[in-house]
Formats: sequence, C-alpha cells, structure tokens
Amino acid sequence: MAKAAPAEQLKLLELQGLDAKLKSLANRRRTLETDPRITDLQDALSVANGALGTAKLAVHDAETELRRSEADVEQVASRIARDEARLNSGTGLSKDLVALQSDIASLNKRRSDLEDVELEILERLDGLRERQAAQQQIVDDIQGSFSGIRAELDAAIAEIVSEETDVRAQRTGFAEGLDAGMLAIYEKTLAKRGVGAARLFHGKSEGSGMTLSPGDLAEVKAAAEDEIVFCPDSGCILVRSAEWN
Repeated sequence: MAKAAPAEQLKLLELQGLDAKLKSLANRRRTLETDPRITDLQDALSVANGALGTAKLAVHDAETELRRSEADVEQVASRIARDEARLNSGTGLSKDLVALQSDIASLNKRRSDLEDVELEILERLDGLRERQAAQQQIVDDIQGSFSGIRAELDAAIAEIVSEETDVRAQRTGFAEGLDAGMLAIYEKTLAKRGVGAARLFHGKSEGSGMTLSPGDLAEVKAAAEDEIVFCPDSGCILVRSAEWN
C-alpha cells in the first residue's frame, strides 16, 4: 500500500482546494465563452445580413432598370429633337413634313409613357433605398450590441485567465514541496475521478458527501496513519484528521 506521513497527506486538502478553484474558474470561463447571447446575436446578424443583401440586390436591380429607362427616354428625346429640327427647316415635300409631324406626335406620346415608367421606377427605387437603409440600421444595431457584449465577455474572460495563471503558479509551487509518490497518486486520482483528495470528517467523506458504512470505517480505522486510503464511493484519497471518526 502507498504511504505518506499524515501531515503530508493533510497538505493534499490545500492542493485539492487549489484544483477546485482552477476547476471553478475553468467552468466560469467556459460559461462566458458559450454565452447564449453571442449565439443569439450571431444568428440574428446572419438573418439581418441576409435581408440586407436582398435589399441591396433589389436596389441594384432597380437602379439598372432606371438607367435603361433613362436611356430609352433620352433616345426618344434625341429623335424628337432631330425630327423637330428637320420640320423647322421647312425642307422637303409637304407630305413628308406632315408625316414628320405625325411621327413627332407619336414620339412625344412615347416619351410621355417612358417618363411615366421612369417616374414609377424612381418612386419604387426611393422605397427600396429606404428599406435598405432601415435594414442597414438593423445590422448596425445588432453589430453594436454584439461588440458591446463581446467586449464585456472578453474583459471578464481576461480577468479569469489572469486569476487562473496566478492560481496555477501557486499550485505548481505548492505541489513541488509535496511527497513525490503521494503527489503522483493524487494526480492520477484527480485525472480519473475529478477529485484527488477529500477530508474524512466524523465518518463522512467530503468527496462523495456520503457517510461511510461501518465496514468501510472499520477498514479505514485498521489502516496505519501513514497509509493512503480511498473513498469507497468517489474513489478519491481520504485525508484523515484528528476528528475523522
């Protein structure tokens, strides 16, 4: 059986206290790293960016449509200007001039219709741009919330990491002064059980939170003071103090 002086075994409780603190800090850090607000905002941002992309595409398409409409109006206006110049020159046969007047009238009607289309596109484009601006504001608001919460969490995580570094350094220094054989058993138990050592107090294991059976207590009582004993329920090292039974 592995052995270590009772006073040496008592030091395991302090070591376990440091390990428990490191575990608590790791849990706190993990909780912050998986804060549901970040996931929710990331999901919301993804949806908002998708809607913003759709709004931008609609604006782009409407702007393209507007440029085509403007080009159509300009083309008809240019043809009207040419025909009116010919008409005003008075050159040509009278029947040709009459036909030219008819064409100009038709072209003016065509221009009016195209300008109506252009106006409709402009009005629609204004609405689409307003929708894009509103969606951009939604994205900006979500990004602002995300940045604020991310900064808050990063600051809290940085504090925990700093504390972890201090506690880990304290643990390393403390462990260096322990009995090497006992420490090896403790480390193996900690890795396997999650708890390396716990106090046996008035017959109760603080590792499992349960009172040992009369048979288990008898075995512990029969063990030498320097013998390392284990909790039958949690499997951790049981550290016996003066009032253990």
